[in-house]
Amino acid sequence: MNNQNTIEKMKQMRLTAMAEMHYTNIDININQQYTNDQYVTMLIDQEWENKQNNKIKNLIKKANFRYPATIQDIDYSAHRHLDRNAFERLALLDFIRNHENIIITGATGTGKSYLAQALGNQACMMLVKTLYFNTARLMDYLKLTRLEGTYTKNLLKIEKAELLILDDFGLAAFDNQSRQTLMDIFESKYDRNSIIVASQIPVSGWHEIIGEGTIADAILDRIVHSSHRIQLKGESLRKNKLKSSKTEAN
Repeated sequence: MNNQNTIEKMKQMRLTAMAEMHYTNIDININQQYTNDQYVTMLIDQEWENKQNNKIKNLIKKANFRYPATIQDIDYSAHRHLDRNAFERLALLDFIRNHENIIITGATGTGKSYLAQALGNQACMMLVKTLYFNTARLMDYLKLTRLEGTYTKNLLKIEKAELLILDDFGLAAFDNQSRQTLMDIFESKYDRNSIIVASQIPVSGWHEIIGEGTIADAILDRIVHSSHRIQLKGESLRKNKLKSSKTEAN
């Protein structure tokens, strides 16, 4: 048997992980320790795991998170009114399967963005297509796509995401075009996919920020009523970390 020829065929079929394991196993004769069925199973498992890991890496890259955030690294000790049991239930991602939304509100620095992106990262780990955006930047970008004639195409990309994260919602005022864009996004996702909204502004103030009563009512109806709420309290985590650093330095 020409093992090198077999390995080259594996590589041409993009079975890279399988080829590398087979090459290593032949070199140290480990393949002789298994039955044929066991050995084939081991090679297939290696290739499967490699492809799954590559899918996860690509999903995380395409999600375009601002920084890496994981469920495992969340600090529940801070006094910010974060219920660990409730949040870990959300991390099971049933809300995505049920096409529900999450709204995270709280003052600046309380960790809203981190929690949203931790859930997004968890979704990617479970092979859920996720997109993360700063809300104002997304509105500006989609305005540009209207001028370029690619608005519908870009809206379709957002629609295909199983989880959409809108961060810093409401920090910039919504004009007529932004309101309509927001309505288009929420309408396309409504009862099909999930949205996580992170905002410094309490939900009670969203109607005024969105403006135009009828559109605001329609938008809020699509996002608020089918949402899980997380309202963070307390001081800025960043300020607390800075204070701790200064104390340690002294």
